[in-house]
Amino acid sequence: MNKPGLKYGALLLLLAVVVYHSVYFKKLDEVKAKGARTQFDAAAYADAFWKTKLLPATTKATDLNTLIQALKTDKDQAFAAHSNAMSIGNIRYFLVKGQGKITAVRDQEVTVSLTNGPDIIVATEYIFGNAARDASGLISLTEFTNTMDLNNVSAEINQIIRKRVVAPFKTSVKTGMEVEFTGAIELNRAHLHTEAIEVIPISIRSVGT
Repeated sequence: MNKPGLKYGALLLLLAVVVYHSVYFKKLDEVKAKGARTQFDAAAYADAFWKTKLLPATTKATDLNTLIQALKTDKDQAFAAHSNAMSIGNIRYFLVKGQGKITAVRDQEVTVSLTNGPDIIVATEYIFGNAARDASGLISLTEFTNTMDLNNVSAEINQIIRKRVVAPFKTSVKTGMEVEFTGAIELNRAHLHTEAIEVIPISIRSVGT
């Protein structure tokens, strides 16, 4: 082969290499873009969990009066039977229900005197923490690849409670109103206090009016 032919062949080979690598990098960009699109969506997960798992689970919530008595009778058995948590430790969460009369309304909470039971607090402002996420025991750590996603789910569930539960309730709440509720509570097994338990509401509505 003459020299012009060799030069022409070398140019073709170089062009082929450039085209190959251009196509490769384009495909790599597409893969990265696809990965970005499939990032964990905490809001969508929380919404699905709320609708398909947490709300249905409230039909099996433990009566709060019954739970308080069980905690006083046999604390360890009550925790074993009714509480959930994702981590090992003394902080545990319970899915509860109850009914009673509102005896005080404040900016951040209302006090409810349980029917045939003590006074409890229903939070209406500071909706934080993992109680609503963990009380049902229906979320597993194995569903998540990192703790940030898990924490974001808590934040999104709490946001749902603020918007869908607390906001409409606060527009009509008043002293003397009879209400029934479901919710989540956090208790410390090592330092247990059953006075003025705070409930993060999952549902709350007036009854008998």
